Amino acid sequence: MKTSGTNQHDRIDEVASHPPLPIVEGVGPSCVRLPAGPWKTVIDFLNERYPRVDFATWIARMAKGQVVDETGLQLNSESAYRMGACIFYYRELEAEKPIPFRERVIYQDEHILVADKPHFLPVIPSGRFLQETLLVRLRKQGKLADLVPIHRLDRETAGVVLFSLNPKTRHHYTSLFRDRKIRKVYEALAPAPSNVQGLRFPMTRRSRIVRGEPFFRMKEAAGEPNSETYIEVRENRDSVTLYQLIPITGKKHQLRVHLSALGIAIVNDALYPLRTVPEEDDFSTPLKLLAKSISFQDPLSGREHYFESGRKL
Repeated sequence: MKTSGTNQHDRIDEVASHPPLPIVEGVGPSCVRLPAGPWKTVIDFLNERYPRVDFATWIARMAKGQVVDETGLQLNSESAYRMGACIFYYRELEAEKPIPFRERVIYQDEHILVADKPHFLPVIPSGRFLQETLLVRLRKQGKLADLVPIHRLDRETAGVVLFSLNPKTRHHYTSLFRDRKIRKVYEALAPAPSNVQGLRFPMTRRSRIVRGEPFFRMKEAAGEPNSETYIEVRENRDSVTLYQLIPITGKKHQLRVHLSALGIAIVNDALYPLRTVPEEDDFSTPLKLLAKSISFQDPLSGREHYFESGRKL
């Protein structure tokens, strides 16, 4: 069986409030919406969209009832193409390399779950990661079919991640991030400020962050700032400094980009300032960036929450 790829427009989980396929081994169905095009059957489209998945694999999945439309109708090799339909299916990976670090549940009630994520573990399935993701691990451990992350951390970053357990109250917690009512504190190890002339802390870094090259890197650009990070020194060590970072905004790779732009790139950062990504993970050299804590007032109970990672840099 070939490995199935993931298109950036395909959403891995929670595409619909109640997907017509169940959670299986912690994995929810993926979904692709059928665009306008010349395809006569659904399988013609799937073969073109996912060239790494062969025809026989799609036929086998269909025979097991693992390819359905948004109404729950099971599809087969003769199913006609219907523009706008949502096709649900399960991704499968031939061989997934284990990530030898474990997550820890910090807190759980009827609405939310808070986890302490290790380095190297993705939050959600994507690309070559499926079972070895925080979401799938937690779902399998607790049989939590409705578990959904409310925010994300980079795979390389460790620390606190907030999940929703209840679809009916989820919007109350997602709005905390939208309205900037969540306080997130990070820690990072990076070169000492004395290594860069004129660098003084505490300071606030404001800049415009835009998509760079390749597509998964970001960069600072001229123009109106759209990102802001408060940075202060917490501790000077022999060869590096421990910084506390408080992001006011939430741009992709914001903390990594800001420290790199200041000339103090985070230790073991393989993307900034230059891309040096190895072919395989080196588990002995994690990115020295930690989502240390999250605090907020619970929108339902009014209780003040503070959750802190037990990990150290």
